[in-house]
Amino acid sequence: MHQVVVLALPGVIPFELGIPAKVFGLAYDADGRPLYRVITCGLDGRPVPSSADFAIAVEHDASALETADTVVIAPSHDPGLLNGELPPGLAEALARIRAGTRLVSICTGSFVLAAAGLLDGRPSTTHWHHTARYRRLFPDTLLDPDVLFTDDGDVLTSAGAAAGLDLCLHLIRRDHGSEIANGAARRCVVPAWREGGQAQFVERPVPLPTGSDTAAVRDWALRELHRPLQLAELATRAGMSVRTFSRRFLAETGQTPGQWLTAQRLGLARGLLEGSDLPVDQVAERSGFGSAASLRQHLAASLGVSPAAYRRTFRGSTRPRHGSAAVRRENAAA
Repeated sequence: MHQVVVLALPGVIPFELGIPAKVFGLAYDADGRPLYRVITCGLDGRPVPSSADFAIAVEHDASALETADTVVIAPSHDPGLLNGELPPGLAEALARIRAGTRLVSICTGSFVLAAAGLLDGRPSTTHWHHTARYRRLFPDTLLDPDVLFTDDGDVLTSAGAAAGLDLCLHLIRRDHGSEIANGAARRCVVPAWREGGQAQFVERPVPLPTGSDTAAVRDWALRELHRPLQLAELATRAGMSVRTFSRRFLAETGQTPGQWLTAQRLGLARGLLEGSDLPVDQVAERSGFGSAASLRQHLAASLGVSPAAYRRTFRGSTRPRHGSAAVRRENAAA
């Protein structure tokens, strides 16, 4: 069983600390057996002060890191950590991690990995609120502030808060395929795959109730993705002018109708590539892209991979160990 060890540091944020245990704990094989064991540790095994008004009682000290197949650094609001300072004993604790162990950070946990020099020259992200500070403190990291998570094979980082859910589901998907990851997502009652960069979730006001929205049209469009859908058709179905519909759609979803449709078509195409043996041209037709060339272009723009490379990555025993990084290498060689 794959062992995940979550490190809780002073100032730990309780919500994100609980994400790995919740998500990985709901990943089961076809016979209902758990695929991961998740344990939580502190530096010394004593209760860890949290960012809330309570401490976290942990049963393990940093020696648990030596047993990990994956180490997750939970985020903290500790001022020292956010200034790039490692608390006493943390560098020594990180040094105890076995070579080849997968390293993961959630939210500001990336500050720990960066301060330890583990993200130099590697892609990473963090909570959008801290990106300017992160860039200033760690200029040698390849910060991408506009994504929900980064995957560089054996080192992965997520943006803030709920992006940790996206990253943990991505890891299950990488390890065991989409069916098991989707099952874990359903048990968590969260999307199995969330599209787009985190920028679309920043400072976006919730639209005021108007008595009329685009939800019904979106539900209808999801059933019609296999065919061309024009903006005028969507607006007419909603009983709005094109201008009003476009404005309201953007306010409700954070995307233009065209962007939203492309994202939904990509989601459908990925599901077909993962869960069926349909030829790529049929996948393109059923997802509304019309041709294999169009699907190839959109998938490359979104994920940087070809349909064939994507299918190889997420189809059972044929997927490579290092996920999207391996896909990029494989796609470049194809």
